[in-house]
Amino acid sequence: MKSKLFLTILLIGIFYLKGFSQTDTIKTEDLLSMSFEDLLNMDITTASKSSEKLFDAPGVISVITKDELNRFGGTTLKEILERVPSLIGSTVYMTDRSTVAPRGDQVQPSSSHVLLLINGRPVREVLEGGIKSEMYESFPVNIIEKIEVIRGPGSVLYGSNAFSAVINVITENVEGTEFEVSGLAGISGSYGLMGKAKINIGDVNIVAAGRYFQKPEWETNWQYTIPPAGDTTVGITVPDKGPGAYFEVNYKNLRFISSFNQWETHYAVADYAFIFPAYGVAKWKKGFGDLGYKLKVSDKWDMDFNATYSRSTFSVSSWPASNRDSYELIGEWANFWNPTDKIKVIFGGLYNYNSGIEYTKGITENDTVTDASRNGFAGYSQVEYSASDWLKLIGGLQINKVEGLDIDLNPRVGIILYPVQNLNFKALYSQAFRAPSINELEIDFAQMMGNPNLKPEKIKTIDIGINYSKDNIQAGLNYFNSKMTNIIYQDRSGAVPQYNNIGEVDIWGIEFETKYYLNRKFFLTGSLLYQESKDKQDNENVTPIANTGLKGGISYMDKGLTVSLFDIYQADVDEKYHTVLNPSPGDYNLVNFHLKYDMNNLINIDFIKELSLFMQIDNLMDQEIWLPNWGLAPGNSMPYNRGREIYFGLTARF
Repeated sequence: MKSKLFLTILLIGIFYLKGFSQTDTIKTEDLLSMSFEDLLNMDITTASKSSEKLFDAPGVISVITKDELNRFGGTTLKEILERVPSLIGSTVYMTDRSTVAPRGDQVQPSSSHVLLLINGRPVREVLEGGIKSEMYESFPVNIIEKIEVIRGPGSVLYGSNAFSAVINVITENVEGTEFEVSGLAGISGSYGLMGKAKINIGDVNIVAAGRYFQKPEWETNWQYTIPPAGDTTVGITVPDKGPGAYFEVNYKNLRFISSFNQWETHYAVADYAFIFPAYGVAKWKKGFGDLGYKLKVSDKWDMDFNATYSRSTFSVSSWPASNRDSYELIGEWANFWNPTDKIKVIFGGLYNYNSGIEYTKGITENDTVTDASRNGFAGYSQVEYSASDWLKLIGGLQINKVEGLDIDLNPRVGIILYPVQNLNFKALYSQAFRAPSINELEIDFAQMMGNPNLKPEKIKTIDIGINYSKDNIQAGLNYFNSKMTNIIYQDRSGAVPQYNNIGEVDIWGIEFETKYYLNRKFFLTGSLLYQESKDKQDNENVTPIANTGLKGGISYMDKGLTVSLFDIYQADVDEKYHTVLNPSPGDYNLVNFHLKYDMNNLINIDFIKELSLFMQIDNLMDQEIWLPNWGLAPGNSMPYNRGREIYFGLTARF
């Protein structure tokens, strides 16, 4: 284990060495014409739905900047999110094969405790309760400007699913007409194509981006038990492919954004494989659209109006022959009022309507197992008061009324202290909820029954942290403690499995994050997460996530050349998640390497802004990774990462 930890510890340890030169001065002709202050303490919008400095925002927040996206690369949103402090890549057995677990929270066999936003607008899946696999795997990453992540609850402003994290993917703006295309090919037969266009026509700005990736197929063996005969082995092929697209048009204060994403991979339901061929190919699709309008009422008062639509479908090639189709409609009115320079008020309300259907097809005659809809209302408000130069107070409340459920209240309070320049202390208390999904309430299936008496899941989180930001360095140390109640889980203790509110879970831990520009060329970043969990019966490590995770990256960028290395280390999971069948989960180092060179520095073609050759190596150490078959009986595992893949590609920007 010590040898596997070496690379990450080395990268994080560099931050404490004193021998590095810092003689380079801040220049405006850097990659993004931004100062170090702008790169490290940039304006963000996720914490308060309005612009504020990262250092002053009322939350525990990490940002993946455009500079980091350019330096470290990445072919999928999932790969990029795995670099975020306290987010851990994970998976479950069937319906949500690509997930991220924030702060060790993989209590659910899904990613329902994470809310995904595109430019501040929610992209929900409502039938199962939050599937995002296709977004994580096929969203066009070439159009991303930055990613803001709230670590902890966000329900006061965002509602259901903003439980343990909120991820806000913010796309590029139009600053002039340009086009870009990238192609890549892997040594294992994989290939991909990405393109984007940004067009300015008077007051009209248009953004369009698309991508298609066919990643390497993984041919491996998978085992399951046939009682009483024993174990059997089947050969499986794990696909990894899908298209993604993004489109946006802006006209003055009117904006329309949309996306479409699709992904295919393997799934397996180990508990039933001895009865049915319960393994095969799963396909996810998601369409998203939002129409928004900004109204300036006065110099101190702005309004936003949004109509948001998300539709999700899911199908599998074999048993249980599930076909799902669901959608959500949201109408929201938000207000931003600054009566004085010291007070910032956000308040608003929304209405949403959810509908979904699931049916089996292809094995027996078509059978509808869910066909239901519901609506909900919410009102919210948050106030930030800068009492003095050294004190800021935060208070907020959201009121929710979901059809069939009692009124739900979620408060938020906090204090930020500035004892000296460049240093602050944050103490925050937040609550959040997740309403039961349509299937959790309504499904009528032999292998899982819904429960109309379910209560919303609740979480109460305390965050206490210290943060430092000055010039070319940023660092934060945070303690968190989250208490989850009314956890909705697939209760398999009876003759017929059924969704129930069956428990409480406490997760606590410490997290450290730092970013450091040694000079204009060298950039380093690192983070640490240590977390523990237990339920009310004092069972420990109740999620299949390692207690310890370390991340570190180092990058060099100068004169068109970019060379970067990023390592994600996860310690071994609790031994209760080790397997009898298939490779057992264990500790791993997921190391990615990115190399890029802009040949325009040599050939200097006037109409070409960039002509870059690049190489991306995923999983440099060639570690085959299997993770627990989470959500089913223990003792089995699922394929997660096949090992090393090397891509070569070319990018042209006009």
